[in-house]
Amino acid sequence: MNVEATAMLVLHLSPIRNGFQAHAGQNYKVPYPFMYEDHLSDVTFASLDLPSGVLQGIEEAGFKLCTPIQAKTLPLALKGHDIAGQAQTGTGKTAAFLIATFNKLLSKPASEKRKATQPRALILAPTRELAVQIHSDAMALAAHMPFRIVLAYGGTGYEKQRQELEGGVDILIGTPGRIIDYFKQGVFDLKACQVAVLDEADRMFDLGFIKDVRYMLRRMPAAEERLNMLFSATLSLRVTELAYEHMNNPHIVKIESDNVTADKIDQSVYYVANDEKISVLINLMQQIKPIRSIIFANTKRATERVHAYLKGNELDAAVLSGDVPQKKRSSLLKQFQNGELDILVATDVAARGLHIPEVSHIFNFDLPEDAEDYVHRIGRTGRAGASGIAISLACETYAFSLADIETYIGHKIASKAVTDELLVQVKAAHKIKHQARSKHSTRAHDGKHRRSGSRSRQPSSRHASKQ
Repeated sequence: MNVEATAMLVLHLSPIRNGFQAHAGQNYKVPYPFMYEDHLSDVTFASLDLPSGVLQGIEEAGFKLCTPIQAKTLPLALKGHDIAGQAQTGTGKTAAFLIATFNKLLSKPASEKRKATQPRALILAPTRELAVQIHSDAMALAAHMPFRIVLAYGGTGYEKQRQELEGGVDILIGTPGRIIDYFKQGVFDLKACQVAVLDEADRMFDLGFIKDVRYMLRRMPAAEERLNMLFSATLSLRVTELAYEHMNNPHIVKIESDNVTADKIDQSVYYVANDEKISVLINLMQQIKPIRSIIFANTKRATERVHAYLKGNELDAAVLSGDVPQKKRSSLLKQFQNGELDILVATDVAARGLHIPEVSHIFNFDLPEDAEDYVHRIGRTGRAGASGIAISLACETYAFSLADIETYIGHKIASKAVTDELLVQVKAAHKIKHQARSKHSTRAHDGKHRRSGSRSRQPSSRHASKQ
């Protein structure tokens, strides 16, 4: 498989993540030159002691220079040292652990007694979307390596994924819930595991997966007998404790800038009343006309309300929340990644793991209650050294979160005036038929947010006479 790249020569694999699936014989084209030289280090991949198969995959992708997190972690991991890595989102963590994993498996052959259903490497991700994208990147980079890479995640394809596992696996990538299900059924075991990777480890805690993660780590060979890598946008105390408990004296690697958030993201906030939020959001979007944008809300109900008003005002958008079936989620993400859809309205299910080129604007319709979630949300733009814009609405319900957010990111967010033009009454919401929710659907609040959010009141009409 040849990988055709037209972006900057950098191994953050977001260019590959443009909606195309990774299968042998398929060419990959990178449509957007959104990487910038100041995002790279001066360390070349050619200078690292990498196997020829790994280098060939990197070269065919058109990449030469490491990002800072890759430059710091790869020399250590290639020597067999465990890694607990922290870096801002969008800086190439995925490529770092994939390259280290391939190197380990190529340099130390599996035991002749190993069964085909005993994976040599396990890579865990907290969300389906992130697992799918890691798998896509792995398939692209491993084009010239003899690995059978299997993807397992919930929401779809239960029997198909099971059959793929039963057919043999070298590298298993997936989400904890589905993988532990197959494990407890005896579809595979972890007795021959040589590499263990946890991506977005702090999110594992947030989503309640950490017990399953610990369960699987305890059923692998001893930490000293495998390569362990843990990557996250933040290394909290609980994540660090996990690293020291289940890893072999890990090296802590942190890539930090002066700001927690990306330096090139222009951040601003509008102070609004609850019943002004829709008007301000719609009018802002009509004025700005963003190329590609994500609107975040704290609850599924809020996303549906925003979506209805967008549609009523001739703004084409789609909703992404925990209740959306996996097949539809994948289809919507592909449309968004390919530029067929310009606006995505989402809960925090889209705040991490999605690597979509040229997201120009992030709108926080609701300020998140967790400061870290703010960082992850706005990290969907300004990726890999590019610039971006993040606009937040601080309403009566969620304005209390702003102080914690500003403390966490280390600076004040510039406030902007709510002008009369932003309060012009917008068109009514489009009436959307709701399908009956299945008994297995997730809760409406989607995730850890428990607040009901602002009431579904009509947008302010105090300036309706100006229309």
